[in-house]
Parts: sequence; structure tokens; C-alpha cells
Amino acid sequence: MAAQNRETVEEAAEAAEQAAEAAETAAASATGDAETAAAAAEQAREIADQLAQLAAASPISEFVFLFTIFVLAIFVGYYVVWSVTPALHTPLMSVTNAISSVVIVGALIALGADLADSTAGGWPKFLGFAGVTLASVNIFGGFLVTQRMLSMYKKKER
Repeated sequence: MAAQNRETVEEAAEAAEQAAEAAETAAASATGDAETAAAAAEQAREIADQLAQLAAASPISEFVFLFTIFVLAIFVGYYVVWSVTPALHTPLMSVTNAISSVVIVGALIALGADLADSTAGGWPKFLGFAGVTLASVNIFGGFLVTQRMLSMYKKKER
């Protein structure tokens, strides 16, 4: 059990490090305050390294470790998104729509899973439904915002 938890913790640390690398890549492609996003990604990488060292040294609860990674991802995402210049928000919205479509696929899988004998009860189906609903709102809202932004660049007819 402890070996499995340690492997899970190490996998989560690797995932956090990959998220930090993705944040660095996004920061390099953005204009404006890219230095701030890169600094945030570097801090996240340092924290992920420290978490990996802690995981190797002491048995940490899997939930606490994964929750810490989740909180770090929120901070990295905040700094990456807010460092993007306003001119890049429309393309960023389109990418967000593509990511939400992946969320819908996972939520549909959760909805279709046969969990009649599971101890989880109806929670996976409920969370799958909530995921489909929220991702759909995000996708359609993103398309509406993108359409409105693009209509601002059309020439007005007289």
C-alpha cells in the first residue's frame, strides 16, 4: 500500500512538473508580461521538486499531495492567463473551447459507465452530468464571445 502511494505521489509530482513546463511554454509564446508567467512557472517547478523530495522522505497522504498539486495548478493558471495581452484573449478562448471538448468526452464516459455494483453510488453519473453541463456552457459561451469579437472587425455597411 505504501509503495503504491509513493508511486502515485511520484506520478503526481511528475504531472506537476509537466504542468510547470507547459506553463513555461505558454509564457514564452505570450507577449507582455511573459516574465511574470515564467517566474510563476519556475516557482511551481521548485515547489513540485520540493514536494517530490517530501514524498520520498515521508509518507504523505495521497489526497493531501494531489490537492496541493491542484492548488498549485490554479495559481499557475491564474498567472498564465492574466499575463496574456488583450489582443490574444480571442485565440485563447478558442483554445479553451477545444480543451472543454476533451472535458465533455471524459464526462460522457463517466455518464455511460455501468456502476450498478459500485460502492460510489450515483456520484460518478452526477459528476459526469455536471461536467457535461458546465463544459457545454463554456464551449457555447466561448463561441458566442469569439463570434462577437470577430464581428467587431467586419466593415459596417452603409
